[in-house]
Amino acid sequence: MSDRTVSQSIIHRNLVSLPPHSTVLEAACIMTKANTGSVLIMTTSGTLKGILTERDLMTRVVAKELKPGSTSVSEVMTPNPHCITSEMTVSNAVLIMIERGFRHLPITSTTGKILGVFSVRDALPKEIGEALSLAEFLDQAGSSLA
Repeated sequence: MSDRTVSQSIIHRNLVSLPPHSTVLEAACIMTKANTGSVLIMTTSGTLKGILTERDLMTRVVAKELKPGSTSVSEVMTPNPHCITSEMTVSNAVLIMIERGFRHLPITSTTGKILGVFSVRDALPKEIGEALSLAEFLDQAGSSLA
């Protein structure tokens, strides 16, 4: 497996976040301006409350015909998202994404500080291939034990 860590894959990326009372419209605008597929929902003290992604906007706002200007992000975000550490290998992060159906994973430091968001776009094709091979192996191993 590749030894490149998540922190090495997201060099010079700004943390995009909003407070829980922000509107979905504000979230969509900041995501567009930052050219990112997600925004972290954090308290003013830096506590991660959730994540709002492009998929959330599509399935929880647009498909339900909610009004973006009056719907708060806390109503439609994914609360308490699964986080990964900055020292996790990219291949292992991609494996988590495959197994759990995630497209974005918040990254934390060893002290728990939020550092950013890992996206599959941050992975190299080799790392994605390694994760897919491992996922297939684990799936087959699980099937043979059942």
